Amino acid sequence: MSETVSAWQLIASGDATLFAIVRLSLAISLSAVAIATLVGLPLGALLALTRFPGRSAIIVVLNGFMGLPPVVVGLTVYLLLSRSGPLGEFGLLFTPTAMVIAQALLVLPIVAALARQTVEDLWLEYREELTAMGVGRAGQVATLLWDSRFSLVTVLLAGFGRAAAEVGTVMIVGGNIDGFTRTMTTTIALETSKGNLPLAMGLGLILIFLIMLINATAWGVRVWSEQRAG
Repeated sequence: MSETVSAWQLIASGDATLFAIVRLSLAISLSAVAIATLVGLPLGALLALTRFPGRSAIIVVLNGFMGLPPVVVGLTVYLLLSRSGPLGEFGLLFTPTAMVIAQALLVLPIVAALARQTVEDLWLEYREELTAMGVGRAGQVATLLWDSRFSLVTVLLAGFGRAAAEVGTVMIVGGNIDGFTRTMTTTIALETSKGNLPLAMGLGLILIFLIMLINATAWGVRVWSEQRAG
């Protein structure tokens, strides 16, 4: 009980260490989702609109990667960025940049796969009209992405939730360095093992709040979009 009270006191007092960790976590997760969005939305839309040999196999792999174990992503990025890896010369391992890359790779399949399904469903409704108007592929992608923007916001929020709650991937590539690469999830794991429960619980409360806020926002966007459509 005393740990819970201490955790709330840390939050209420604006503890510098706690909120520095929260800011870093949000910066990394938001950056990762932004990168995954820039790549994943066009990729998903193109897969929805284009027919080519091997498309079904790519979709199956993409859907499978939605459940890819985070530690596998972390290990892959670690091998790429390590000194003996192909990108080792850039010295990115154990930096926030490495964590952004790892989280972006983790979120990308989620954004691309869900965007493909959303756009493909909408394409069935718009196909004849867009084809008759002679709209090119780029225009079709832009039109369908814009028209499905409210559904895609929910997709992006789901990706952010996955990134913000991740621990294994960022632990491997970030190293959990105090004041540099220590995020909410990695700090919770470390401080719990050290017995520093107030800080761990404080971060846990903030993380739960963020996840609840994400889910509430996603639900609100969905209800609002349905009301507009109605």
